[in-house]
Amino acid sequence: QVQLVESGGGSVQAGGSLRLSCAASGYSFSRASMGWFRQAPGKEREGVAGIYTGSGSTYYADSVKGRFTISQDNAKNTLYLQMNSLKPEDTAMYYCAARPNTLLFGGLLQLQAAQYNNWGQGTRVTVSS
Repeated sequence: QVQLVESGGGSVQAGGSLRLSCAASGYSFSRASMGWFRQAPGKEREGVAGIYTGSGSTYYADSVKGRFTISQDNAKNTLYLQMNSLKPEDTAMYYCAARPNTLLFGGLLQLQAAQYNNWGQGTRVTVSS
């Protein structure tokens, strides 16, 4: 059974940093497409960053490019999202997602929520101005 557990959310001021973690279990972590998504109140869920853990290839939404970094630790079966230079518009619930044994080729697919069949419960990020 696939399980994804996010942590690391919190409240920070604009310009600050946070690192989100997603502890994964129940599948081969090193052969999966994984992503970070966020959803603000009243808005649709949007893809923030994606990675194929088999190769480490990454893709980012334009809104976070240069500020956020997605990474993996295969020894710990953990996905990370380092978020720097945070802005109030980054405020949202952040979710980790996984699609085991699948290479989602290209950013369009990596950042499309419908491509993922496993989700965590989310961790809240609040950025104040």
